[in-house]
Amino acid sequence: MKNIILKLASVAGCAMMAVSCLDFSPEKQLSDAQVWDRADNFTLFADEFYEWTRDFRGSTSVTYMNGVWDGPHADTRSDLLCEASVNNFSAGNNSIPTTDENYKQIYKRLYYVNLLLQKAGEFEPQTEIEEPMGEAYFFRAYLYFELVQMFGDCIYTDVPVDVDNEILYGPRDNRVTVIRNCIADLKAAAELLPETPSADGRVCSYAAWAFLSRVALYEGTWQKFHDGDAQASSEFLTEAVNAAREVMNSDQYELFYSEALGGRDSYRYMFVLENEQCNPAGLTKSANREYIFARRHDETLKPIGANITHGCLNNAYRPTYKLASMYRCQNGLPVDAEGNTQYAGEDAVNSDFTNRDLRMNGTLMMNGQKNWNNDGEWRISWNEEDEADGRCMIANRCVNSGYALYKWCTERHVADESEGYDYPVIRYAEVLLNYAEALYELNGSITDEQLDESLNLVRRRSNPTMTLLSNSLVSGHGLDMQEEIRAERTVELFMEGFRIDDLKRWKTAEDEMPGDLLGIKYDGTGYESAWTDMPNQTNEDGYIILYSNREWNDRNYLLPLPSDELQLNPELKQNPGWE
Repeated sequence: MKNIILKLASVAGCAMMAVSCLDFSPEKQLSDAQVWDRADNFTLFADEFYEWTRDFRGSTSVTYMNGVWDGPHADTRSDLLCEASVNNFSAGNNSIPTTDENYKQIYKRLYYVNLLLQKAGEFEPQTEIEEPMGEAYFFRAYLYFELVQMFGDCIYTDVPVDVDNEILYGPRDNRVTVIRNCIADLKAAAELLPETPSADGRVCSYAAWAFLSRVALYEGTWQKFHDGDAQASSEFLTEAVNAAREVMNSDQYELFYSEALGGRDSYRYMFVLENEQCNPAGLTKSANREYIFARRHDETLKPIGANITHGCLNNAYRPTYKLASMYRCQNGLPVDAEGNTQYAGEDAVNSDFTNRDLRMNGTLMMNGQKNWNNDGEWRISWNEEDEADGRCMIANRCVNSGYALYKWCTERHVADESEGYDYPVIRYAEVLLNYAEALYELNGSITDEQLDESLNLVRRRSNPTMTLLSNSLVSGHGLDMQEEIRAERTVELFMEGFRIDDLKRWKTAEDEMPGDLLGIKYDGTGYESAWTDMPNQTNEDGYIILYSNREWNDRNYLLPLPSDELQLNPELKQNPGWE
């Protein structure tokens, strides 16, 4: 690829990410000298990188970008969420694919990232192109981290290589080496990128630190729980703590909260913020300082392009009993903790919501709860008049799993697929949770002060009076601190593409993934009379069976390499268990 293929769009269009500023189709070819002779062209070239991150639904073929729709990171492949039909990965029925567009496209994209960095080395003065260079380092780390999460060891190159280059026909590099390179790239990005978050959504230095906390925590725990390199595990966990602390000390970000909305609704409305009227407080995207890096959307310029509201609102996605059971009570205790007098049980309709973490009702609706959508029953006045004139729906838990999903659902009038809220690639709550977990896994303990400056901020955002997680709470009730930290992460980041990767890095998928996926408790409860045409079977304890006969094979800790890549390069070797 000696000619670089570019389509230069307007600067305004690039800033909004409304159109791609780089087109790899041969519409207009420019020689190397023409492309790389101006600093502005480096920025235009880097604009394309922003189309490669996770989104609500990235692509039907390049599925690593799918954060909500099914893909390698989606919760539909975990133990928390079902679809109408059985997910092959969740059921343990996935097989070796002939080809994998994730693998192909990531390496194609790495070519372009490496190309920019190579050409940057020839440009003077480099001070004029520091930002696109920093972006290239950031996205190179992003892409290699994707490969490691999916496939483990991978071929690493930091130079642009054509498809016939011998580098691409050698063995894979060890994942520890690849992650060390990712961390080095992210530190380089942090040095080159501006400190202040930009209005147009480009990554800044603290986005690099935030992402570094994710990368280092992932690999540090992978090495720890998969009996890997103990020294690397400690090294990476230390990096995760330090990177998260950089963001926490920056004063650039805060958890989204509005007194007018309250805890539960601050959490819920954060995910559907638009620049139109989209919540009772009239807040728009500018009020959100929690999103560190996001895929930007706009109803007119760049709509989501997927039926997100109707897809989530009590329809295509079916949350499980396991998810519901993970929300702690207001006293901070799990529902099954000995002596937990706050838990009201499941015998009556909605009794399971009593005294619970308010994020439960910020994510799942109670039966009979008034709510709205984007077409027939949207909100108009954003006050009690919407309810008084009957312009609302009534949630019905007597469908699907018995848990009615609320997340990602707008309440304003907007055409299907045209919602304009942003997708959080990285948000501050994750960084705080990364910090708490990395500290605990590094030291085997965490102080109450460290919990209060991280995890408990996340908990209290939605629950102003909820009992904080503390060492005395854990010891006094026979709890496990590691389990409590993990549960907090699970409910906070539900449907944002973390759960299956967390189970893999913790090496608990073999315990959590097998067995039936369950809905509400039906037998002997108020649902027997309220839901008379329930179509599913129930288990011996009376819970609805959604998926049955699920299995887990340890080979699924890594995805199989596609057979066409192995034929092209036998040196790759197949991942364990897939041979």
